[in-house]
Amino acid sequence: MDTRSLLLAATMILPAVAFADETAELKAEIAAMKAQLNSLADTLDQQASTSATSGVSIGGYGEMHLNLANGEDNEIDFHRFVLFFGKEFNERTRFFSEFELEHSIAGEGKNGGIELEQAFIEYDVADTTKVKGGLFLLPVGILNETHEPETFYGVERNNVEKNIIPTTWGEGGVAVSGDIAYGVSYDVAVHSGLNSATGSLRSGRQKVSEAPANKAAYTARLKYTAVPGLELAASMQYQDDILQGAGEREIGARLLETHAVYQTGGFALRALYAQWNLTTAINDITAGASKQNGFYIEPSYRINNVGVFYRNSAWDTTAGDSIDSEVKRHDIGANYWLAPTVVVKADYYREKQDDDLIGTGYNLGMGYSF
Repeated sequence: MDTRSLLLAATMILPAVAFADETAELKAEIAAMKAQLNSLADTLDQQASTSATSGVSIGGYGEMHLNLANGEDNEIDFHRFVLFFGKEFNERTRFFSEFELEHSIAGEGKNGGIELEQAFIEYDVADTTKVKGGLFLLPVGILNETHEPETFYGVERNNVEKNIIPTTWGEGGVAVSGDIAYGVSYDVAVHSGLNSATGSLRSGRQKVSEAPANKAAYTARLKYTAVPGLELAASMQYQDDILQGAGEREIGARLLETHAVYQTGGFALRALYAQWNLTTAINDITAGASKQNGFYIEPSYRINNVGVFYRNSAWDTTAGDSIDSEVKRHDIGANYWLAPTVVVKADYYREKQDDDLIGTGYNLGMGYSF
């Protein structure tokens, strides 16, 4: 029997009392008591209903792109549709997840895919220390953990963080993060690693999908944010073997990434450098893959809802080879924010390799988050 039924049953006793002494005063008291009991039942039912969903949060983001490359290779794509689901279990324990559909439709023979990008439990060990376990984004670079479309310039994510880091990059494991002092914080993680027989780090992401886990990886970051508007950070990662023990010999990989973000008034500046060093045995499979690096520098200026940017970038996934394989790119464009988390974007780019023009194009896009 629920709360309302128990309380209303109690009121059945009251008419018997009224039958013995039907004074106007007693009838009024009975009516008032019934009203109070009904009000109490409504309150208790409402509290029970609310407690079942309290602490639950829902959010998401999405972006659509129109790419006009080399004057002829045009494509429109709803690139990402993402939903966030979270739950605050208590003051110290919470759950967060990110569910993503890419390229609008998934299935056999379709362009898109469905993936679980994040799903982890986070626990506050102390006021300044947190631990999390599950599938989470690694603390590397500027975009890997924060990549909602209104938070960066350009329709597409920059190629350095895409091809070198490689964003978006999530692994399964355990991580500890905390504040040290004077604006310095840290992150340390032990997690699953890449699995690439060719040295292509982006294609080596396993997405924690029945992934071979014979060799773990380790990531650490230090970040400084004591000065208002300034973020300085450096990340390091080490993995014993990107073949996950499947090769005749191990091919180790080490990543060093450092970046700076600064904003004052409408002016902002982003700069990032990342470099991979792999065991030279990888060169027997892919020439020059033992060294891969890239950088970009991006000044921007925003007035009210309009922002403009310029980005100078270069990256090389076979930098260890004698051939000049570095790609150099210049981007210029603008963002217009219809609302704080709704943005329309446009940009133009030129790419060169060994001083030869290899690509130009325009991009248009829109994005949102909530």
